[in-house]
Amino acid sequence: MNKIDIHRIPSQPPLIRQGQMQAQQLKQSFFEHLHQATETEKLKISKHASDRLQERGIYMTDAEWARIGEKVNEAKRKGIRDSLVLTDQAALIVSAKNSTVITAMNRMEAKDQLFTNIDGTIVLS
Repeated sequence: MNKIDIHRIPSQPPLIRQGQMQAQQLKQSFFEHLHQATETEKLKISKHASDRLQERGIYMTDAEWARIGEKVNEAKRKGIRDSLVLTDQAALIVSAKNSTVITAMNRMEAKDQLFTNIDGTIVLS
């Protein structure tokens, strides 16, 4: 009789495991993106805005800044890029896209002003 040589093929990990790993990576990636999208970004104050706040004697508490930051993040989630934020004592132009206060003035200065290049307004009291 003829001898038949049988050669064993080295085993490979099943394709299902690779697919599961890819699905797990995609799932993890999705959750990372979701977390980044819903994470509140800390509000920054540009040098120009900082100078204006100081020159005009506008002082806000950490709680007020936190509330402004929350509302700016909410506006950002709704697609707002640049907004006017009105508080009891100040009018701020804020880039929601970058979470940065661009400029500031007190409410009396803002009384007769025309604000351009904004696509949203946040009124806080």
